[in-house]
Amino acid sequence: MILSQSQQDIINVIDEDAGLKNWRDWRWQTSHAVRSLDDFEHLLDVQLDPETKAKLEETVEKFPVTVTPYYLSLIDTEDMNNDPIFKQSLPCPLELVVSRADMSDPLHEDKDSPVPCITHRYPDRVLFLVSGLCAMYCRHCTRKRKVGDRDMNPSQEEMQAGIDYIRFHPEVRDVLLSGGDPLMLSDERLDWILTEIRKIEHVEIIRIGTRMPVVLPYRITDDLVNMLKKHHPLWVNTHFNHPREITASAKDALAKLANAGIPLGNQSVLLAGVNDCPRIMKALVHKLVVNRVRPYYLYQCDLSEGLSHFRTPVGKGIEILESLIGHTSGLCVPTYVIDAPGGGGKIPVMPNYLISWSTNKVVLRNYEGVITTYKEPDSYEPWFCDRNCEQCELQLHVDDASELKAVGIEKLLCDHDKSIALVPEDNMRHERRDG
Repeated sequence: MILSQSQQDIINVIDEDAGLKNWRDWRWQTSHAVRSLDDFEHLLDVQLDPETKAKLEETVEKFPVTVTPYYLSLIDTEDMNNDPIFKQSLPCPLELVVSRADMSDPLHEDKDSPVPCITHRYPDRVLFLVSGLCAMYCRHCTRKRKVGDRDMNPSQEEMQAGIDYIRFHPEVRDVLLSGGDPLMLSDERLDWILTEIRKIEHVEIIRIGTRMPVVLPYRITDDLVNMLKKHHPLWVNTHFNHPREITASAKDALAKLANAGIPLGNQSVLLAGVNDCPRIMKALVHKLVVNRVRPYYLYQCDLSEGLSHFRTPVGKGIEILESLIGHTSGLCVPTYVIDAPGGGGKIPVMPNYLISWSTNKVVLRNYEGVITTYKEPDSYEPWFCDRNCEQCELQLHVDDASELKAVGIEKLLCDHDKSIALVPEDNMRHERRDG
């Protein structure tokens, strides 16, 4: 890999003695992140209009800016105002416009937090906030109230309290690590967290939510991947919003994770002026699947403070789904959800394909507009459930089926069967024993 001209220009301005090795060092990237508009202008050799810059400075005072040099290098400086990378990473005066519907914590994550770092909203899973920092502060972040505040980084005691909460709640089978970005932690710190959670018998899977493959793919190092492999079953969900974010470096990062046996998902946010276009979203999901990333969720933009300019009508999301369902493989179609204000959780929103129904038929339509019917069974006898599971005739064995049943000579050869001889049923010697 060689640096693009934009990347070479940026690295020369930061440190003319630095080279490709520095550029691909994630710690170098975070330590040289852009944290001011002056740095932004200097590194990209652009000049903001003075009046516009003054308004942007007001925004930065409330909502800080941090952009990795890598992500900054993707900005199209010839058309910045329409560039999806610029819109997600640099401040906008509209962030200071707080509508009546806006809330500091629209999802009530703090209210559903029984101990620091833990949000327990759903019955069998918890959100574990393990970091307050990100490599880049996305302008559309739902946790703008927290991210970027170093005081929000959990202490050792708070982390331990979160782990203890999981340990003492056996209903929790799924733990999602989020933040901030969990991959802002050192490999050693993250390894400790994963190890402690893995010791809890009732935790079946651990998920990590990260935007590192998007904004700082060099964080996905061989050492990190080798550490993560120790903690399977482990899932990673990332956050690509636009096809242009899937660069050669991003592809390399995703390949490392996928090759390590880590299932990958993607959670996009529907953003006005960024990806609210059926063609853009179709290109994005196709690129994701090619890189072994399953489109998981398409989020309606949350009601967090300062996000009004990013929000689209729900109808736009429905339009995008209509352009995907039937027009591409189901593997490429994310679930469109609204994360309900007040902590109600994710509510799926779908186009209506069920037109009507009666006792004997349902009327359906397909993606082409074809209207068809499905005949209901004439004699369906529903199982009446009285919650008396011990008397139920359904096969309720939910444990894994046994694959260890040996037959014939195999019983004598295998180690898991204790048989030492095969005796015919009509063996007279055994009959005398029974007599």
